[in-house]
Amino acid sequence: MGTFRIEGGHRLSGEIYPQGAKNEALQILCAVLLTDEKVTIHNIPDILDVNKLINLLRNLGVKVEKIGKGSYTFQSDELDMHYLASEQFKKDGGGLRGSIMIVGPLLGRFGKGYIPKPGGDKIGRRRLDTHFEGFMKLGADFRYNKEERFYGVEAPNGLTGDFMLLEEASVTGTANIVMAAVLAKGTTTIYNAACEPYLQQLCKMLNSMGAKIGGVGSNLLTIEGVERLGGCEHRILPDMIEIGSWIGLAAMTRSEITIKDVSWEMLGIIPTVFRKLGITVEKKGDDIHIPAHKDGYEVQSFIDGSIMNISDAPWPGFTPDLLSIILVIATQARGSVLIHQKMFESRLFFVDKLIDMGAKIILCDPHRATVIGHDFKSQLKATTMTSPDIRAGISLLIAALSAKGTSTIHNIEQIDRGYENIEERLKSIGARIERLE
Repeated sequence: MGTFRIEGGHRLSGEIYPQGAKNEALQILCAVLLTDEKVTIHNIPDILDVNKLINLLRNLGVKVEKIGKGSYTFQSDELDMHYLASEQFKKDGGGLRGSIMIVGPLLGRFGKGYIPKPGGDKIGRRRLDTHFEGFMKLGADFRYNKEERFYGVEAPNGLTGDFMLLEEASVTGTANIVMAAVLAKGTTTIYNAACEPYLQQLCKMLNSMGAKIGGVGSNLLTIEGVERLGGCEHRILPDMIEIGSWIGLAAMTRSEITIKDVSWEMLGIIPTVFRKLGITVEKKGDDIHIPAHKDGYEVQSFIDGSIMNISDAPWPGFTPDLLSIILVIATQARGSVLIHQKMFESRLFFVDKLIDMGAKIILCDPHRATVIGHDFKSQLKATTMTSPDIRAGISLLIAALSAKGTSTIHNIEQIDRGYENIEERLKSIGARIERLE
């Protein structure tokens, strides 16, 4: 288990480039299974979760070739479908939640798809019902081996398009259903579809491969099935969660940082939410500039004077992956804020580590926390902690970089799952961080 040792309390400065989007990469990589032609993908982040999925694809028989930093070609012309019944597949698929998205393309192209119950963050119950209910709407038969916790769907006669109203606007669920539906007979209509930038990118890629998907960017997708898809070339967006992380890092350490090439048009309300905490987020071309907040930052209130409440919601609402960052930077704001995590369970349980560091946080229940900011009058104290998941891990790292003294974070593999070469990139802007194996 790896460990970071962080000497906090230092100002940072310079430029930092965001990696490719993790959540988009997991969808895009699964989509290469839909064609036997070569697919070229650029800006793939070199992170644990993505590398696990690439390894799974290799084991399935996909020909993978690295052609440059972050650039790969994939060709799925000789897949080994027997791998899906192997113990190795159970191990590979069970260690990564994103592996669920191989089921849709395999079902659409080969009439069958299987997956062990996938892993990922321990952030409460994350149902797979949306995925499989969508597949069944397209005519697939569902199988579940309770003893082995193994899921399967089969459609030996192919899939047929249908109308479906999703119970929840699941991003991975929508992606999976879309990837199955592009090769189904007839027309599929998905209402209450997720419309996150990751899903928009997937649909654009599929359309470039010959799919016919309408309504991209809305919650009503119409998919006319086609007989086959061809190859394509695709570039992954910069990771908006990492961009938000760097905004939070700059604010907490009162540092002047420029985040380069952020694709502003795809950030939605992320800059707006950070501004609600009083953080100056400047647009300079396609870059974000965060000036040094030497006098701190002050939380806004609502127009009726009531306490600021920041909560997550499906896109175009505020992404749940950044709520932990918002919570951490609120600990040094001037004023108070209520953080309401609506979409996932247990994601706020890392606040005990922040309380140990001296933060003023009241955990109201598993979904809500009230933060009373220090206004930098009382610096967080260094401590030893363990990263429970990706987003809590990066939040604790930001807290440690702002704290007085030397902190230790264990289980940093959780951070590595979502952030590429993070200690070297932080060192390049002045952070004092060391990885201990």
